[in-house]
This record gives sequence, structure tokens and C-alpha cells, in this order.
Amino acid sequence: MRSAQGTANGTEGLRAQNLSQILTMVHRDGPLSRAELTRRTGFNRSTVGALVLALTEKNLVRETEPVGGRVGRPSPIVRVNPGIAALAVNPDIDALTVGVVGLGGHVHARVRRETAGIPTLEEAVRLTGAMVSELQPVLGGIDRLLGVGIALPGLVNAGTGRVLVAPHLGWRDADLTGPFGTAVDLPAVAANDASLGSLAESIFGAAVGVADSVYLNGSASGIGGGIVTGRTQLVGSRGYGGELGHTLVRPGGSSCHCGRSGCLDAEVRLERLLGAAGLDGGGIEALEDVLADSPGPGIRSEAERQVELLTVALVNFVNIFDPSLIILGGFLGSLVDFAGTSLEDQVNSASLAGRVTVRRAALGPELLLVGAAELAFQPLLASPA
Repeated sequence: MRSAQGTANGTEGLRAQNLSQILTMVHRDGPLSRAELTRRTGFNRSTVGALVLALTEKNLVRETEPVGGRVGRPSPIVRVNPGIAALAVNPDIDALTVGVVGLGGHVHARVRRETAGIPTLEEAVRLTGAMVSELQPVLGGIDRLLGVGIALPGLVNAGTGRVLVAPHLGWRDADLTGPFGTAVDLPAVAANDASLGSLAESIFGAAVGVADSVYLNGSASGIGGGIVTGRTQLVGSRGYGGELGHTLVRPGGSSCHCGRSGCLDAEVRLERLLGAAGLDGGGIEALEDVLADSPGPGIRSEAERQVELLTVALVNFVNIFDPSLIILGGFLGSLVDFAGTSLEDQVNSASLAGRVTVRRAALGPELLLVGAAELAFQPLLASPA
């Protein structure tokens, strides 16, 4: 009897793994035919058919007929149901962004609210609840909400759901997932925003198919990073890996909240660029407009200074991690467009490793929301059964 039970459990476990493999593949790679799923998985056609049917019955995937006249019996196209979704939250020092993201990285809605000052944790939680209420017309069309993912500019212990420190927000040693989860009545998960940006770009953006990459995100809170090596994200022993913003780029420079001087995070700042342009707020969108429309000497000089210091950091990252690709998101992406090919050329001329490509993040303002939602999708993708 024990042997029979063990065999049954083993069969169910294998089936659960196979369901996970199919769902994850369609979620991350987009619509695929049954024939392509058969080729990629190595399963036989009947097994793929049974797995797809099981996922269809759970309303996780849908099948459609292929477009175009093909000779022979066409293989149905399997695609995820974007109505299976998660909430995504990104608090920052000047605004809070909330989104509804479906499987496949589909952003149904994104709302950004500027705050009068740096929000406390309690204020961010209250504002999140209010913004989710405003999103009810969108949420009414969602089949199922799995949870809420939080992308936070700070050190987050993903295992405990606590923030160790979010220095620019002033949040320290506090439960993060509990209050946000309670506010929207959903299970909550959280991680560093730049790490989630790196994850999103590797699945849906500029780093798809790239085994080794470095990602840097620049927001109003500062600069964070993520490293992917051998297709695996480097997270560190406590999940705090990737604090690339605290790389020294100008000895004796501006004071940094970490206690040192001249860190990348202290020298390359969004507010410095906006101030040089004579702007008081407006975020990355305002910076984009200024840099794209014949920037004046003040903003041009500051942008050139920041590009030079950014280059120093990127050369260090190339020498340490040997990536084939560097991705820059947030306002750092604006600096990529401003510098053109010169930024990549300068990095390659100064680094010891082979040539590296420097590219702007592909997911734009939706980047961190897609990453946060991916965090919330993990339990379902791991165990669709």
C-alpha cells in the first residue's frame, strides 16, 4: 500500500512539474503552438495535449486557431490568460505607482500619484488602498487576482517580507508585506526595485536570451542594480545583492546616505538634472522632454558630468562581472539617449574585458510593475496544480 501511494504521489508530483513547465514557458515566451511546446519540452503530443487541457480547465491558458492558411492540420496556439493578474506597487520619495499586471507581463492599467512629501510607510499603504479602489473598473474585468508585489527602493528581506532600510524613504526595520497585504486583502511579496527591474528585463525586455547582464535603475530615490550571471540572478545570502549605487565614482565627492562620499548614488541624481533644467519635480517624464528638445547649457553640462561618472561605474561593473549587456533604466535610460553611442564607446575603451553592449531598458515606465508582478506570480507558476 505504501508503495502504491508513493507511486501515486510521484506521478502527481511529475504532473505538477510538467504543468509548471508549460505554463511558465507560455507566460515568459508568449503564445506558442502545441507543436512548438512538444518540440521544446520533449514530451509527446498526447502529453502536451493533456497538460494544455488541464491548464485550460483551470482558466490559466487559452487556445486559438493559428492565423493564415497552412497545409495540413494546424496546431492550436496556446497563450496565457492575461485576466489572471496581480497588483504591483512601487513607492518612491515623490510618488506612488500602482498597476494591474496580467500573466504574460500584460499591464492592464498603471496609475501614478505624486505625493506632497516623502511618504511614510503608513501613508503609502493608505494611498495604495485608495488607488486600488480607483482601479475597480479595471479590476472588474480581471478573472483572478493572485496577490500584490511590491518593488521598493531599499534593502528588503524577501523571505520575511521586512524592509531593513529604505534610506531615502526613511523606512527602517519594518514589516512591509503585512500592511500592504492587509490594505488590499491579498497575499503580498516584496523585493528591491532594481532587482525586480533586472528580472523583468531578463524575461520580457532587453535582456531576453542574454546569459550575463548588469542592470541599473535610476529613480528619484537613487540608483540600484541587478546582476544576472549564467541566467541566474545574483541576490546574495540575505537577498541584498546588487547595491551597485554605492560604487565609488568620485573620491571626496558628495556625501552619501551610506556614510561615504562620492558614491554613484550621490553623484548621479535625477533631482540634479531637473534642477539644472530649472524644473521643480515632474519626474523622469519631464527630464525626457527637456533632454529631447535642444537642452540648454546648464542641463547639458550636468548631463555630461553625470554621463562621465556613470561611465566610471560601468567600467568597474564590466571588469567585475564581465557581462555581455548593460541595461540602464529609469532616468539613466534618458542619459543613454542623451549620450548616444559615446557612452558605450567610452565604457568599451576603458574596460579590460571584451566588448559590451549598453542599452536602454525596453519596458519603460512599466518596468518595475512587471517585475513586482512577476514576484507575485511565482507561486502559481511553480505549482499550477
